[in-house]
Amino acid sequence: ISYLPLKHFRAIPKFFRFTYEIMSQLRSSPGLIGYSLDARPFTRKFWTLSVWRDQKALMDFVGAIPHARIMKALAPHLGKTQFAQWAVESRDVPLDWRSAKARLSSR
Repeated sequence: ISYLPLKHFRAIPKFFRFTYEIMSQLRSSPGLIGYSLDARPFTRKFWTLSVWRDQKALMDFVGAIPHARIMKALAPHLGKTQFAQWAVESRDVPLDWRSAKARLSSR
């Protein structure tokens, strides 16, 4: 799970444009099992949640274009981000947002 708070409302259109690019990348990423976005634009708060076959698949995605380029471009517009990772069993997928956010808060 990732928490991506934006510093300013003016960054929201850019964030959504970038989200579209990353969603296209996700659809063709080897090892992706599923993903979701919880967008709260009126509070400038965004969370992403994804499930990957293994750590290598996740890291390949994170380091690939457009994700790597977008995260660099978004960095000046982001507040304090948070990230959490944990292993899940296939029977626990799809993950629910409440428990995922609780894991993030406990770190």
